[in-house]
Amino acid sequence: MEIIDISDYKRVNKGEAKPSAKGGENNFSDKLSDVLSRDIRFGSGQLPDQKKEDFFFELSTLLKSGIDLKNSLDLLTIEGSGDKYLAVYKKIKEAVIAGISLSKAVSLSTKFSEYDVLSIQIGEETGNLAIVMEELGGFYKRKVDQRRKIASALTYPAIVLTTSFGAVFFMLRFVVPMFSDVFRRFGGELPWMTKLVISASGLMSAIVLPFMLSIGVLIYVYFRYKNQKKVRAMLSRLVLAIPVVKDLVLKIYLARFCNTMQLLISSRIPLLKAISLSRKTIGFYPLEVALEKTEVSVMSGRSLHDSLSDFSVFPAKMVQLVKVGEEINKLEDFFKNLGDQYVQEVEYQTNTLSKLIEPLIIIFLGLVVGFILISMYLPMFQMSNSF
Repeated sequence: MEIIDISDYKRVNKGEAKPSAKGGENNFSDKLSDVLSRDIRFGSGQLPDQKKEDFFFELSTLLKSGIDLKNSLDLLTIEGSGDKYLAVYKKIKEAVIAGISLSKAVSLSTKFSEYDVLSIQIGEETGNLAIVMEELGGFYKRKVDQRRKIASALTYPAIVLTTSFGAVFFMLRFVVPMFSDVFRRFGGELPWMTKLVISASGLMSAIVLPFMLSIGVLIYVYFRYKNQKKVRAMLSRLVLAIPVVKDLVLKIYLARFCNTMQLLISSRIPLLKAISLSRKTIGFYPLEVALEKTEVSVMSGRSLHDSLSDFSVFPAKMVQLVKVGEEINKLEDFFKNLGDQYVQEVEYQTNTLSKLIEPLIIIFLGLVVGFILISMYLPMFQMSNSF
């Protein structure tokens, strides 16, 4: 049998070039951006989106190459040696060899969503397993790419903002106290600027430990109770109360909803089931509530666009395009176009926001540091003039 390089298959499917010997280096910003954009899951139990993308793309490529399912899974487990998720792939392969369908084997692994399982089942029933696998890989690729682009756009402002607060904290916590000791020895009346900075330094020293403890408690409480409905509702209201962030967050999740619906409808999954699965994969409370009520509304006989129009989270333009898609029976195409449009808008807004934030942070840092330095040196100038 011809030896197959699975990694080359994956690059061909994703439209990537094979890496050259010289082009393997990335700069620090790219590496940090990649770290920030990784799919981090706390206790979800499922494979990361990146791993799902690789699994579906590679399996699709092998199946389309004429290799049967069992040998395809065998090649995947060989190629995945050293992968911490290798045991998952082997468990799926062993179940398929034992005569269980792929969708059932994937379900038994508990590492894939109901959305993935049902899509694979549809592919098996219709004889289009390779195509469904490719579409699932494309879905997770778009999801991962969107997250990476957002993280990439916000990486530099995050670094600058962190550095700014670090510099201000260092000056207030360590530099200013040294000057204040000198001023205390000389005595005399200090300028109002100097008094203000010294007071801020004292406050910083007093609250730094309680502040760090509070942050730790908030992080613990968030991860402990983040799945409770009341907490999710409160956090979503908080996010949607921020003017610029509200529009950006909504578009991110609307893009995910449209891409999910496009894939499910193209896989010939019934509309009600598609809405139900989309609701489970969205991960944003206001949309989940709206889709739950939409499902009930569609079940009672109303059209999808009419049901969506009841909720403000769905833009009027989106509702009208869904209406047209229903009328001409091209709903999946309209969802695809809407998803692409929202992704492009998110990328544009994040890039614009990044370019706007960078100079503002630098100006803020310059003003604060300058104010602190002037306030510290001003008493010295006054003392030197008195001699």
